[in-house]
Amino acid sequence: MRELPDTLLHRPVPRREALALGLSARVLEGRRFVRVHHGVYRHRDHAMTFADDLAAAKLALPPTAYVTGATRLRLLGLEVGPPYPLRFVVQGDLHLALDGVFLHRTVLLPPVDEVGVTPAAACLAVCRRVRTVDAIGVGDWLLHRGHVDADELTGLVTTEPWRDGAAEVAWVLDQLVGDARSMRESALRCYLVFAGLPPAEPNGPIVLGDVAVHGDLWFPAYRTAVEYEGVQHQADRGQYVSDIDRYALYRRHDVHYVQITTEKMRTLRAGVREIHECLVRGGYAGPPPDFGATWDSLFTRLSQLVPRSRGLRRAVA
Repeated sequence: MRELPDTLLHRPVPRREALALGLSARVLEGRRFVRVHHGVYRHRDHAMTFADDLAAAKLALPPTAYVTGATRLRLLGLEVGPPYPLRFVVQGDLHLALDGVFLHRTVLLPPVDEVGVTPAAACLAVCRRVRTVDAIGVGDWLLHRGHVDADELTGLVTTEPWRDGAAEVAWVLDQLVGDARSMRESALRCYLVFAGLPPAEPNGPIVLGDVAVHGDLWFPAYRTAVEYEGVQHQADRGQYVSDIDRYALYRRHDVHYVQITTEKMRTLRAGVREIHECLVRGGYAGPPPDFGATWDSLFTRLSQLVPRSRGLRRAVA
């Protein structure tokens, strides 16, 4: 049995490259290789990763197909929804079926970069398909890391209002902040706002004597801080010790605070009520949380809440 070149063993390989390296079509179609897509193969012992699946799809698609939507955001480090199907977009009426790939068609490509559609264009594509709270989280995450800015998003939805997701992002823009460091922190802020509680400063500076710290959510008028305790706050010893020191500072300087854990996030209304009680201890005299229609809208697919203008030419991003 002929020894195979090492370069063909650990990644998806296009048929033309394998043939150029001396393999025959019979070997490619034999027992040592598995067909991934038309014209794309892998060695039978190679376990495909997400990156491999993406590379294989790119090999099978024309170069005019661009990564979009949740797949584009995943390449930035943001995981929204399931990783599959991989999402690509192409201009024109190309019909091509690939396993594990969804190919969107559009009359006009959105802005693209060297990776795929731009993060702003991917934001539109994602916001069309997710819940309100997730759409706000995506926008916050992209803003905080500098992948987009509000002017870029505004310009895109203004110049291309017919594109799927444009109406949703136009609605979301007023809800975005650039200081939320994670999707969880963004969601926690939304729970309070959509329950009718006063707005907080995300990661706002808290001056405690000669020390300044930052709370995940800070209500300066009520000297109340809300801290989201993710898994890393327990697993990372340095973070754990830092948290203990910060909470000791809070107590010494009469700062009211609530620790919201991952477990508490599973009973959202109870967590919001706990934060309300802490605000009351700090002097808040406003209405209690309202878990009515506005609250419910957070957990509804945003496209169901935002009306689309009739007569606009439709396309996808």
